[in-house]
Amino acid sequence: MVKKPSKKRLIDRQEFWGFLFICPWLIGFLIFTVGPMISSLVLSLYKYDLANAKFVGFENYRRLCTEDPLFWKSLKNTALYALLTVPLGIFGSLLVALLLNQPVKGVRLFRTLFYLPSMVPAVASALVWQWVFNADNGILNQALAFIGLPNIEWLQNEKFTLYAFVIMSLWGIGGQRMIIFLAGLQGIPESYYEAARLDGAGTLAQFRHITLPCLSPVMFFNLVLGLVGAFQVFTSAYIMTSGGPNNASLFYSLYIFRNGFEYFKLGKASAMAWILFAILLGFTLIQFALSKKWVHYEGEAK
Repeated sequence: MVKKPSKKRLIDRQEFWGFLFICPWLIGFLIFTVGPMISSLVLSLYKYDLANAKFVGFENYRRLCTEDPLFWKSLKNTALYALLTVPLGIFGSLLVALLLNQPVKGVRLFRTLFYLPSMVPAVASALVWQWVFNADNGILNQALAFIGLPNIEWLQNEKFTLYAFVIMSLWGIGGQRMIIFLAGLQGIPESYYEAARLDGAGTLAQFRHITLPCLSPVMFFNLVLGLVGAFQVFTSAYIMTSGGPNNASLFYSLYIFRNGFEYFKLGKASAMAWILFAILLGFTLIQFALSKKWVHYEGEAK
C-alpha cells in the first residue's frame, strides 16, 4: 500500500520550490543591492580616496554639516526643486488624466501622444531642453519675444536656472503618474456619480466629494514616489549646466557624483548618500503618518 505524503511534508516541499524559484532574485538583491549598501555604510566611516583609507568614524558626517557650504547649497537647491515640482507634477498629471478619461473620439491617440515624451531617453530630453532654453534662439525665448517680453538667460542666470529645471520637469506629466491617475479614475464605480447626480450634485461637487476621496490613495502613492524622484534629480543638471551657474543647479545627487567620481572622495560621497537615505526615509514616514488623516481606502472602517 502506497503511503500518501503528509500535509507537513507537502508544505515543506512547496516552500522548497518557492525559495528555489526566488533564489535568482534573492541572490541578485543581496549582491547588487544589500552588498553595495553595506559597503557604502562602511565607506562613510572612512576617509577614502582610492589610494588611502583611514577610519575617521562620523567625521565625514560632521564635516558635511559644519564645514561644507556646498552640502547645504545642494540640499537647498534640491529641496526647492522638490517643493515646486512635486505639487505641479501631481496637479498636472491629474489634470491630464481627467482630460484623457473623457469618452471622446480618438482618446487612445491622445493618450499615446501624451505618454510619448516619457519614452524619450533622459539624455536626449536634456539636449532638447538645452536648445529650448537657449538664450539667443531658443524656442521659449522666441515665444517671449513674440508677445513682447525680453529674452531670459534661463541656463546662464542663476536667478532663473532652477525655474528652468522646474519647467522642464513638466515635460513628464503625461508619463507614469498620469497612467496611475488614469487607472485610479477608471476604478471609481460609475454608480457613485449616478447617485450624486440624483441628489443634485454638480460637476465640482462630484469632483470634490467623490473623485478626490477615491483618488487619495493614488495621490499618496504619487506623492511619495514624486518626492523620492525629485531628490534624485541628476541627469538634466549634469548635461545642461554641470551644476552652474554659481552652483545654482548643483543638486544633491550631482554633488554626490562629483565627490565620488570626480574628486574621488568616496567616504564623503557615501556619507552624503546615507544622509539622503535618512532624509527620504524621514519624509516618507511623515507622509505615512499624515496619510491617515486624508487618504481614504475603499472598504475600510470609519
